[in-house]
Amino acid sequence: MTSIVYIARDIERALGQTPEGDYYIITNKTPYAEELKNLHPHNIFIIEKDKILDTFELLSLPEVEEIITKLNASLLVFKNTIHIEQFCKEKNWPLLNPSAELSEKVENKINQVKWLGELSSFLPAHKIQETKDIIWDKKPFVLQWSHGHSGDGTMLIKDENELKDLKEKFPFREAKITEYINGPMFTVNIVVTKTIILLGNISYQITGILPFTTNPFSTIGNDWSVTHTILSDEQLKEIEKIAEKIAQKMQKDGWLGLFGIDVIFDEERNALHLIEINARQAASTTFESELQNIVRSHGVLGITTFEAHLLSLTDGKVPASLIPINDGAQILQRVTGKTINANIKELIENGNKVIIYNNTKLNSDLLRIQTTKGIVETHNKLNERGKKIINSL
Repeated sequence: MTSIVYIARDIERALGQTPEGDYYIITNKTPYAEELKNLHPHNIFIIEKDKILDTFELLSLPEVEEIITKLNASLLVFKNTIHIEQFCKEKNWPLLNPSAELSEKVENKINQVKWLGELSSFLPAHKIQETKDIIWDKKPFVLQWSHGHSGDGTMLIKDENELKDLKEKFPFREAKITEYINGPMFTVNIVVTKTIILLGNISYQITGILPFTTNPFSTIGNDWSVTHTILSDEQLKEIEKIAEKIAQKMQKDGWLGLFGIDVIFDEERNALHLIEINARQAASTTFESELQNIVRSHGVLGITTFEAHLLSLTDGKVPASLIPINDGAQILQRVTGKTINANIKELIENGNKVIIYNNTKLNSDLLRIQTTKGIVETHNKLNERGKKIINSL
């Protein structure tokens, strides 16, 4: 595999692989990043500025250019953009990520419907309208703008006044209107190579639980232990079928590496629907790969999801087997309007790993809490381990 430098705003995104050998990380200074640099002094480069820099801001620094030039390696980022792609092209730096144009086409909630074509049947009943043309028919519905992150671009419209406010603020903005579905969400990370498609482990998506977030649509974590409790084997195969079909279309359009999908189970109609496509490395990839490494240490064969991602982007030989996992969870405490005085010592003593972030923006990451055991009992209900985490916040 070629030498790779992962430019990461948050170091956690790049930790699907241990930073050693030909794998390097450039990231912002945080207590966690410094802790890891002490373990891997030659492969982690920390940038200290007055604020946390995003990926493009990091790339633009003279000191980062000096590191990249010295290492003479290919670059990898969490999510490619037109600006990042153009900047790397100007600098003549090899960027491994798939095209930003394709990523935008797939992720944009409005364009996505057209891109999906006949596969849009996987989506719940939907329509695209300018906000001024949306008619209230006395039923709650989900409104999505073309872009959003972790639920920020998604709103549940529950009454006519909420809709009226949006019409006044954004009359000509296009929105995707979807019927409201009540039920659990699931995430699967998928790796596309030139020849094969590898499906990761389906996780239950922890969404909108207080006190972790005040946004009911905000993704706050994943649990790999409870999937088989909530869904039947038949339903899991249905999710795999949706993932495979989307991946085949991505592959046909030239996509390589990771992307993820979110699927919702409609409890009322006993049906599964595609909700979201994340045309990038999904946020759950790193911890899924860490859990896979633990399983591998017990003799299970295969590679991690992140390893497959790197190999697919560097023309490496990708074995046709990802390591299966059926336990483990992570949950995020996001920044809310209330002060969180978490008992970090207690969280760690209870068997959790805790990553602390320096973010202050509403709904951004504050704490990432990870455990090798599940924390969810069933949909929207935490088990005793999960309740212990809440008690430490």
